[in-house]
Amino acid sequence: MRDDRIGEFGVGTSALRTVDIEEDRAMTVRADALLWDRVKRRLRSELGEDVFSSWFARVEFESADGASVTLSVPTRFLKSWIQAHYLDKLIGLWGAEISGIRRVELTVRGASRPKPLPKTEKPVAPVLGAAAAPTLLPAASAAPVSMASSRIDADTAGSPVDPRLTFETFCEGAPNRVAYAAARAVAESTAGRPTPFNPLYIHAGVGRGKTHLLHAIAQAALRADPGRRVVYLTAEHFMFRFVAALKNQSAIAFKEGLREIDLLLIDDLQFLQGKSVQQEFCHTLNVLIDGARQVVVAADRPSADLETLDERVRSRLRGGVAFEIGAPDLELRRHILESRYKVAQSQSPGLDIPSTVLEYVAQSVVSNGRDLEGALNRLVAQWQFTHQAVTMASAEVTLRDLVGAREPRRVKIEDIQKIVATHYNVSKADLLSSRRTRTIVRPRQIAMYLSKTLTPRSLPEIGRRFGGRDHTTVLHAVRKVEELMQGDQHLAEEVELLRRMIDE
Repeated sequence: MRDDRIGEFGVGTSALRTVDIEEDRAMTVRADALLWDRVKRRLRSELGEDVFSSWFARVEFESADGASVTLSVPTRFLKSWIQAHYLDKLIGLWGAEISGIRRVELTVRGASRPKPLPKTEKPVAPVLGAAAAPTLLPAASAAPVSMASSRIDADTAGSPVDPRLTFETFCEGAPNRVAYAAARAVAESTAGRPTPFNPLYIHAGVGRGKTHLLHAIAQAALRADPGRRVVYLTAEHFMFRFVAALKNQSAIAFKEGLREIDLLLIDDLQFLQGKSVQQEFCHTLNVLIDGARQVVVAADRPSADLETLDERVRSRLRGGVAFEIGAPDLELRRHILESRYKVAQSQSPGLDIPSTVLEYVAQSVVSNGRDLEGALNRLVAQWQFTHQAVTMASAEVTLRDLVGAREPRRVKIEDIQKIVATHYNVSKADLLSSRRTRTIVRPRQIAMYLSKTLTPRSLPEIGRRFGGRDHTTVLHAVRKVEELMQGDQHLAEEVELLRRMIDE
């Protein structure tokens, strides 16, 4: 039975009960908001300002019940990253505030909760920052960059930028000096006035610092001009965003967002796949460069060797300037070890690795800077876990698989064709021709076999490089040579000789 009795102040009891419920709900919301503030303070304290601002500054509290908490984020990418790297920490911190919490759920704020920009404000697509995030913060030693006026477009947001990878932490030496100077020039240029070398193309083998330079450019450029629209993207991330935009029927917005960028940095271009994706990338390059916007691209080989890349893209890249980062020489290896050792000492007081051991590492680990850092990390871990001094003998055991390691030489199909043609006294044109004489067919088959066994190229790619042949022709050649080598020792020795000549 409904209670409509009039209270002391002339208000129905049911109405008073409704008011009480609403007040209780409001008090609960305020209490939960205060708990979220406490959790955020703990996150900031434990993770540091850079990581917190990058990952959690745009996380919002939604609701909480007896067993779970719901938080919201602006993008699916941010949701996936937090779930993969920080979910356990969130559960632990919320459990410390509310004893029954066992689960933290993340949702993506969708179209039902739009937060449009003022009509007079132009959207900006900033770099993702700080080892994982939708806001760029420079290294801890630099002044924080204010992002208060920036906005993130979920379709054109960039890949994460590591705040540790700055120009200050980059070790300059003879093998990378020109690429380093070009990168600094790009970072110091102003929006709308790109460098004369546009696009800038940097190529190097693994672990030589090309990604470090791109991260450093992104951070220095935004630090110098916070209003500059800077986006760092890996080729994989570019493909993912483009395909997602097609599926979501937002391709036009995706394209427009990319073409409003002032500085675009693309990493690992060798992984860019797909005809439509490459076409869109080419269109984006054309629009940005023709519109006086700066583009920087990095890959693991010269653009001419990116055989799966559309010729129009390669042509556009050749229109700029390309610099290679060479293998670190002894002086640079010493510099890398010295700088990383100082960082390790600041993090591990009491760490003492003899200079003779560091010199041994610099002399012996010659492949790339990443292996050098890995070698030093092993020695630090050895010191921490064994509580024994690092000696030359212990270092030799710890680093035995790294010592003397060389980056494998990249073999080109053109080199194979040239060496095989010279060895059999035929021309390269003969190998690529349709001639079927025995003096041509056998060298062609051997060249195809070596191309398959000495390079990572696929059968269709090899077929295209041999006069546009079908992949089944290449497969037949490979199997034929393998079969002949099993029964013909002389041929097997001849192929092994060719292999050694190619590897030299």
